[in-house]
Amino acid sequence: MKVLVLIPVDEKRKTRLQAAVPSAEFIYTSNKEVNDEDIKEAEVIIGNLDRDKLKLCSNLKWIQLNSAGSDGYTNFIRDGILLTNASGAYGLAISEHMLGMLLEIKKKLYLYRDNQRNRIWRSEGSVTSIEEAVTLVIGMGDIGGDFARKIKALGGYVIGVKRTPSEKPPYCDELYTADKLDRLLPRADIISLSLPGNAETEHILDRRRLNLTKQGSVILNVGRGSAIDTDALCDLLEAGHFEGVGLDVTEPEPLPPDHRLWKIPNAVITPHISGFFHLHKTLERITDIAIDNMHRYADGKELKNMVDIETGYRKHI
Repeated sequence: MKVLVLIPVDEKRKTRLQAAVPSAEFIYTSNKEVNDEDIKEAEVIIGNLDRDKLKLCSNLKWIQLNSAGSDGYTNFIRDGILLTNASGAYGLAISEHMLGMLLEIKKKLYLYRDNQRNRIWRSEGSVTSIEEAVTLVIGMGDIGGDFARKIKALGGYVIGVKRTPSEKPPYCDELYTADKLDRLLPRADIISLSLPGNAETEHILDRRRLNLTKQGSVILNVGRGSAIDTDALCDLLEAGHFEGVGLDVTEPEPLPPDHRLWKIPNAVITPHISGFFHLHKTLERITDIAIDNMHRYADGKELKNMVDIETGYRKHI
């Protein structure tokens, strides 16, 4: 068995990976350095192989993604090939990033940063608080759940929205399925989205729904840019409808230099970096998921974080 590892792994975790299948050949490389022959021969790939190289995989039986999203990979997967994601690794890093963007907007830190650059000592007026704010968390997976916990700890009122019904977790005050979204949007002071990209989530906040949102509310998006109609969002931002938006993802992506979103002061934009490996704990969690699944694969057990090819969401075992 040849196992191709495309993520950076420390020596301790290399030892643990190799212990799962001592007879396997492990190749530690990266997307930039991997050669075509190793891709062709790999039975297992750990990491997000560049999608344009997926066609080279002739011996592949399982790919363990280092991302929570599986966009582009579900289209490639053939019968008999296993696909697992890294759901569960990103909640800490991305929920903290969301909280940072939210506080930047609510405390007008983006204005004070501009003032600092221009050496202006001036009050920018009143601000708002997370405490008692109604927060609508759309997507209650690892990321949304962690964000909901943080908002609840800061005194916010949390309404969760998820795809399928389940018991309400203790950090939610209310929990609904997505078909209730139209009546929930007008209640929310803060709206967060951490959704995968698929037909079900594309423009889930379209122009009609954006117009249902409360005057002075905040939108945060860290899932996929396709979840929001960007033109409609810009129109409402320019009209002064929102207190601000925090976007780690955009549509299109990368955001073109001449896009009007760049020029809107209360649009806080980061270039899809809230996850990845910027927080070392995230990489540790991704590697631990891969190690656990390597043991399961070697023992013929069902893998964790199996991706449902139809929906793009992970299956639970």
